[in-house]
Amino acid sequence: MNEKKTLVELKAKVHDINKVREKILGLNAEFIGKFHQIDTYFNVPKGRLKLREVEGKPHAQLIYYERENIAAPKKSEVFILEISNPEKFKEKIENILKIKSTVDKVREIYVYKKTKIHLDSVRKLGFFIEFEKEAKESEIGKTRKFLEKLMEKLDIKQENLIELSYGELILNSGLQR
Repeated sequence: MNEKKTLVELKAKVHDINKVREKILGLNAEFIGKFHQIDTYFNVPKGRLKLREVEGKPHAQLIYYERENIAAPKKSEVFILEISNPEKFKEKIENILKIKSTVDKVREIYVYKKTKIHLDSVRKLGFFIEFEKEAKESEIGKTRKFLEKLMEKLDIKQENLIELSYGELILNSGLQR
């Protein structure tokens, strides 16, 4: 399965994950599941490229994305390629591309008004929340406003927004491997 989509997304540091979870459930968001994910980021000349492996799943996803580095709701162009033999693929790609960083996280996924809400417990970094909402090009501004209102409902403060990926946060923190 190949999938290309335009998203508006944001990421924020969370200090009390239980309080945020309660607020999400208070919105009657649908709980999708809890997943252990390993994201391996690779050095690429443009954008970001990661291989996502999910514990218990026979396939992985190769995810390429380009997005703004701003601490606000941001537009992101994403291309996802499903990998049916992740072990062999990972072995080959590691011979071709240099690994930039590895992110080990447990992700809870909720859906609220067609918006994915991720509560992430990221090893070495702590707790975060992410919003992802698909948008047509003509709806980017409207979707940003929707995510800003969702931030307010969940009491997510502007100063807690993060501009970088988890892979870059780990790299910048000096905590890699």
